[in-house]
Amino acid sequence: MESGAGKHWTEEEVKALLSIWSEKNIRKQLHGTLRNKGIFIYIAKRLQELGVCRDWKQCRAKYKNLKYEYRTVKYAHNSGDVTKTMKFFHDLDAILRYEPVTQLAAEENGRCSATETQLNTSPTTESTQ
Repeated sequence: MESGAGKHWTEEEVKALLSIWSEKNIRKQLHGTLRNKGIFIYIAKRLQELGVCRDWKQCRAKYKNLKYEYRTVKYAHNSGDVTKTMKFFHDLDAILRYEPVTQLAAEENGRCSATETQLNTSPTTESTQ
């Protein structure tokens, strides 16, 4: 199955991407990782083993688009608009519903702290960026 840069993803290609994305170790690596080129290179290689010829940039773009579309539909559903749908919503829901979300929790002393996911920022890395 040969696919060029500007080609649309077929249903089989998206299903293959979702099958790899649904693996626990892949989900864990993708969550909260900003510099994820290496993960997408790995995903592209795995897709090639399944007969899907996509480079890492195409995989990352499709990942981001699917995630955006999922969140748009999910928000619409939560707002009461059940008319908005997408083809792989239930597959994405199974993958993304377990994604930890950073939330601020009020502590007893009135301060807030990040729960679920701790942010790894230090003053030296913030000032140099």
